[in-house]
Amino acid sequence: MANPKDIEGPIEANLVTANDEAQHAANDEKSMSLAQAIKLYPKAVGWSVVLSSALIMEGYDLALLGSLYASPQFNMKYGVQNPETGNWSVPASWQSALSNGARAGEVIGLLINGVVSERYGFRKTMIASLIAMITFIFILFFAPNVQTLVVGEVFCGIPWGIFQTLTTQYASEVSPVVLRPYLTTFVNMCWVMGQFIAAGVNRGCVQRDGQWAYRIPFAIQWVWPVPIMIGVIFAPESPWWHVRKCNKEAARASLLRLTSPEKDPNFNPDDTIAMIEHTNELEKNMSEGTSYLDCFKGVDLRRTEIVCVTWVAQTVCGTNIMGYFTYFMTKAGLPTVQSFNMSMISLALGLVGTMGSWFLMSKLGRRTIHFSGACSLFTILIIVGSISFSGTTASLWAIGAMLILFVFVYDFTIGPVTYSIVAEMSSTRLKSKTIVLARALYNTSNIVVNVLTNYQLGEAAWNWGAKTAFFWAGTCGFVVIWVFFRLPEPRGRTYGELDLLFERKIAARKFASTTVDPYGHSVPEKEIEVKKQKTEYTD
Repeated sequence: MANPKDIEGPIEANLVTANDEAQHAANDEKSMSLAQAIKLYPKAVGWSVVLSSALIMEGYDLALLGSLYASPQFNMKYGVQNPETGNWSVPASWQSALSNGARAGEVIGLLINGVVSERYGFRKTMIASLIAMITFIFILFFAPNVQTLVVGEVFCGIPWGIFQTLTTQYASEVSPVVLRPYLTTFVNMCWVMGQFIAAGVNRGCVQRDGQWAYRIPFAIQWVWPVPIMIGVIFAPESPWWHVRKCNKEAARASLLRLTSPEKDPNFNPDDTIAMIEHTNELEKNMSEGTSYLDCFKGVDLRRTEIVCVTWVAQTVCGTNIMGYFTYFMTKAGLPTVQSFNMSMISLALGLVGTMGSWFLMSKLGRRTIHFSGACSLFTILIIVGSISFSGTTASLWAIGAMLILFVFVYDFTIGPVTYSIVAEMSSTRLKSKTIVLARALYNTSNIVVNVLTNYQLGEAAWNWGAKTAFFWAGTCGFVVIWVFFRLPEPRGRTYGELDLLFERKIAARKFASTTVDPYGHSVPEKEIEVKKQKTEYTD
């Protein structure tokens, strides 16, 4: 067996070489243009899009459920009849149970994903979730009563919760720096697409007679799982996941399946793997643990705060009133079918806004976009609340117009950029658990916000009407303040650079201007010791 003292010099030399390779890969990645990245990583783009499309199902069902409450056939099947008016409707208590049941299921799915995906990988977790999704849709389709429908929503929420975080993490790990914001924000586009499809399906079925008025919308959810699952079966695993499992060869094989090396003669997969290994070792030296508790220790506490608050900001900035667009239009005297048409227009603008955000992110930083979006939403909410004092039909039309603008601004700024921020701000070793915590908090806040909004707009409750906008303007104002003081700028940073910026406790407003070098030639003692032990056992 070799003497550790005799091999210490060569180990340090090898580590320096590895650092040089890692730094070379990081420099190449940071200097890569968007066109070069698409040319080198076309397969990564394709696989990420395949996995992210699973979010269409969640956006579809959550929007579908709210719209079905306007379906006469759905209400006759799952509601009760008012003896005075003869009208059928689902009681408010069961409406809340249906909406919050899905959210509760999502929280369960999120917690499962935080453990399962890190142990078995993204592919296996995704395939199992899609199979579960196909099974659970049967509960919704054949539900004989509202109680069974609630059970179906809870069970369907479990795979939706897994989709919410797994797709974002996969997109962030298979793409280089320049592609990361586009692929992570595509998740938001899938969610909006689901809402848009739900509005169209409801528009086509709302006037049907019989059970198919609500069974067709439920059955359409079977369209997505099978083709997505076929794609996922052939998708490569994340190279970062393989590195965390100490399987360098598998990581290299995955990277080659995600790239087209023949398109770029300067690309060296070994350099990229060295960069991933270096970042992984850097984070291990900063913090040993990878449990949920470690998300609240040391510098990771700040990173957890940023990810959690950024996601909750989506809820408390007033987005819940977007779902009541049809409500305000109906109050303005527009027929129900035409209200659905206007709702589809607002969602179409949401899709346009998400695509526009890609252009915005190529020019501006995430912090700038989020701050500008929060300020704009705050202003729109103040205007909506002020218009509500008029009480005329014209004012309701004006409120509808402002809500369309609200949807566009939200999907142009805060909506999509949130996915980019949460994917970049957590450490790679704790990413799955940090995102799970954040999304679980987001879903919990949604439950609270749903209840509040029902009371605020309910005619039999507080009956605030459009004055509700003032309340959410207040919470949106808190988001503006928090973003200004606490949200850093991750644009153009590698994961190693972000690790050092957090380790040095750089203020949020100085992130963009601070220079760090995570690839210096100083070798951590712990890393040398690990290399020594490996050499002793293999000598």
